[in-house]
Amino acid sequence: MKKKVGLLLLAVVMIVAIAGFSEVITLTLWTAPNPNQNLFWKTLLVQWSKTHPNIKIKWSQIPAAGSSEEAILTAMASNRQPDICTNIFSGFAAELISSKAIVPLDSFAGFESLVKTRDMSNVIKKWEYNGHYYVFPIYVNPMLIWWRKDILAKYGFNEPPRTYSQIYALAKKVVIPHKRYAYQVVTGVNWWSRWFDFITDYYAASAGKPYIYPEKQVSVFNNKYGKEVANFIYTMFKNHYTAVDLGNLPFYNGAVVGMIMGPWSIPYAQNQFPNIFKNDVVVTPPPVPDNYPKNKPIYTFADTKGMIIFKTSKHKEAAWEFMKWVYSNPEHDVLWIKLTQMPPAREDLLTNKLFAPYLKDPVFAAYAKYVPYAVPTALSAKTVSIQQAMTNKLIEPLMYLKTTPQKALNDAVTAVNNVLFQ
Repeated sequence: MKKKVGLLLLAVVMIVAIAGFSEVITLTLWTAPNPNQNLFWKTLLVQWSKTHPNIKIKWSQIPAAGSSEEAILTAMASNRQPDICTNIFSGFAAELISSKAIVPLDSFAGFESLVKTRDMSNVIKKWEYNGHYYVFPIYVNPMLIWWRKDILAKYGFNEPPRTYSQIYALAKKVVIPHKRYAYQVVTGVNWWSRWFDFITDYYAASAGKPYIYPEKQVSVFNNKYGKEVANFIYTMFKNHYTAVDLGNLPFYNGAVVGMIMGPWSIPYAQNQFPNIFKNDVVVTPPPVPDNYPKNKPIYTFADTKGMIIFKTSKHKEAAWEFMKWVYSNPEHDVLWIKLTQMPPAREDLLTNKLFAPYLKDPVFAAYAKYVPYAVPTALSAKTVSIQQAMTNKLIEPLMYLKTTPQKALNDAVTAVNNVLFQ
């Protein structure tokens, strides 16, 4: 009898050891409000529940608000934040770190091993903050340019433009005022729009160099690289090669020949404009100044977001166990690609055989190729104010030809430095 009881106790101990936790706990997980990502998490959580009965996940989208950041900050103010949250960009991460709201992930056992397992040793370096890593990047979306191959061919262009001068040459042939323009050089006047125009173009012109140094409280984009980009924007508007308003779905309607796109556009284009996507799309990195070396890789902005663990979580080790489970299995990243068409934050996308079937699509393959050359936004807790200042002092004056490119740059740098010093 004693032998049977002993065996029973041993079995219980083994079950607890396998599960890692002796009692049933519940973690709250918030993820991005995106239908394709929702399907990913829904599928994954079914698998998780089968293998981790002692750690239940209460999952939902980040609550509706003006932005994910606003929803998260509102939840924090009333102590309703989740244990784990995705959809965290680097600037917002810096804000959360500054307020000591999230856990340094490198404080958990197995962090370095997980980074190596997912083959992201270089990718994660771009997320370092004061010697620690607080965010585990989920995906890296290099911002690339889609061009209408059919319109290019119609006007005698065998390949898309690479430099500013080549875009000017294209514009002289294809522009029809109030009907068609060459290139969408400014994407909007919201603070986040700067990621998809000036910052992208600055990274391209400078081979990925910083535009601000938050730790030094100084901005530097009124240098030679920023001047090249500002002159490009100004010239495009001055000569009516682009326009402030390009209408609805300008790329698909042929109102613009080239515009910046993220890989999230792939499933939309495949479903809504399959013929254009299949036959008429060619993808390139952002344009560069005329003197940019042809044998040098072109860098771009990385729309990249990741997962965090809040310091208020009562079950941090369990949250880390979940994060390790999600990102230690490359099959999970295969599912991510299948459902979202966004490149996972991995450095083996072009070499791992698991991802080979998705590289048959030349558009997705282009995004995968540029993951190593995609740079996140500066890790500053003041990202919103910085980019709003760039909008007010740089982009809008250039769009409406209110000042010279150099003065706009100087005014913007002064405004951003004032933000940094506050």
